[in-house]
Amino acid sequence: MTQPTLDAYTATGRAEGFIDATRDEQVEAWQYLHDTGLAYRLQGWFGRTAQSLIAEGVIHD
Repeated sequence: MTQPTLDAYTATGRAEGFIDATRDEQVEAWQYLHDTGLAYRLQGWFGRTAQSLIAEGVIHD
């Protein structure tokens, strides 16, 4: 059985912290938000954080 794909709600919740997640799950969530462009359509904090994570090498562009 395959694991369900990440969705926008879950990714946002993991990134913002209202859904418990491991560090790897948080990184996956941020990568999802960046890849889908959602990080840049939500409030500014998401886009700034995504850009910071790219600069730090945590997620990739």
